[in-house]
Amino acid sequence: MTRIVKVSTGSKFEQIGSYSRAVAVGDWIFVSNTAGRNPRTQEIPEAIEEQTRQVFANIEAALAALDASLGDVVASRVFIQNPSDTLAVMTIVGEKFRGVDPASTVTCPPLGSDVYKVEIEVTAFRGASAGEVERRTVQL
Repeated sequence: MTRIVKVSTGSKFEQIGSYSRAVAVGDWIFVSNTAGRNPRTQEIPEAIEEQTRQVFANIEAALAALDASLGDVVASRVFIQNPSDTLAVMTIVGEKFRGVDPASTVTCPPLGSDVYKVEIEVTAFRGASAGEVERRTVQL
């Protein structure tokens, strides 16, 4: 039987929306769209760079609770409120995923509140970071 583990941070938003921060189904891990709210202080940094780094800290904590890391991420979805922030956000995304190189979607839709400048959602496969990687380049 497949084991399912659901991780909650105790956030009021998780309770209101009836969702988990992360769900592991076997070795597959799905991390919900994550904002840059500091879980201890409940504050959201104003600067886009700080907010993006807090998003990653929150995602890394959720993955760690499931014995995984950013190295296990196979897909990411990046939502940026203001298109002019794309370079700043993607520079940090690039730093965090350097060598991991997951499939990625980047879009600039309205987010749930103006205070959220960036949100990121990831899918991981536990143990992917230890897997053998074959890289291929295609001519487009």
